[in-house]
Amino acid sequence: MLPSGVFFRDFAAEAAYLRTGPQRLALALFVLALVLLPALAGAYLVGVITLMFVTMIAVLGLQITVGMAGMINIGQSAFVGIGAFVSASLASKLGWPFWLTLPAAALAAGVSSLLFGLPALRIKGFYLALTTVAAQIVFPIGIARLPSAWFGGSSGLAVEPVSIFGHALLKQHELYYFNLAFVLLFALLAFNLKRTRVGRALIAVRDNDIAASVLGVNIGYYKLVAFFVGAVFAGVAGALLGYVVSYVTTDHFTLWLSIWYISMLIVGGMGSPLGAIFGTVVITALQESLHALGNAAAARFGSDFGAFIFPATNSVLGVLIIAILVFQPHGLLTGWNTLKAAYRIWPYRHHGG
Repeated sequence: MLPSGVFFRDFAAEAAYLRTGPQRLALALFVLALVLLPALAGAYLVGVITLMFVTMIAVLGLQITVGMAGMINIGQSAFVGIGAFVSASLASKLGWPFWLTLPAAALAAGVSSLLFGLPALRIKGFYLALTTVAAQIVFPIGIARLPSAWFGGSSGLAVEPVSIFGHALLKQHELYYFNLAFVLLFALLAFNLKRTRVGRALIAVRDNDIAASVLGVNIGYYKLVAFFVGAVFAGVAGALLGYVVSYVTTDHFTLWLSIWYISMLIVGGMGSPLGAIFGTVVITALQESLHALGNAAAARFGSDFGAFIFPATNSVLGVLIIAILVFQPHGLLTGWNTLKAAYRIWPYRHHGG
């Protein structure tokens, strides 16, 4: 729904995401706020947002596989881990710069995903979800079994810091801007993917794979493409995570993390990359708020009470996810779209759903 008086003379203008001047101005101001944030916020908040950027890239990739192509993937954390270990090994052992380690990490994660995406050619739904769990199980075993000279084995691997023109990015705000650039890039790619022939084919496969096949869409090929592209995003996220935390182990990439990725997508809404962004921001904000509450409770009432708060975080977030599924099945994105429509026709009433 558009404000009164807004119309288009060609399809390209109508299909654009930013179709009015106020929309473009709002986006420019939002990006400016992100750029200025390190100067206004403390180091802890900047660090949290930096990690959130990394998570957002992984969830954007999951939105392509799950939301756009309709295939359940509960192994995204494993592909993030593959990217992290490949990038860390190349940077620390061979001295590769980030502009080589990131593509290598993306390619390694993408190729690995094809092995676990092959069952998608014949199965779907719950059975496919169980198959992707295999990636999560095989990943730590594989890292532990491979020669420790490659990836450090179960002990993990230290990561050399990012270096740009000979300057190592060690300060928190430097890593913030480094990751901000990549999250903006991959968000742009995710938003524009569905405008391409590949994106339209993935949506057709999701909506009705039989009808898509009749129309000439190669179902098997595009299912593998969906896994590959989603894992490429995950591989880049893993490489960036390694640079942020400076040390990677298999303990960082658990099944629980994959479940949280799915949860973020459910809370935000699977239908659009904007839902992935909303879900990541909301879940991260809730996690940090509950952790802050736990620290405050521990300081005021003792460590025993604080120890109760921390496990309660998962319970609270679980209740939130259930509430979203019951009352807002399409995620927070539905409420956002309703709010936009109500704003555009104000002061008249809006009854959108």
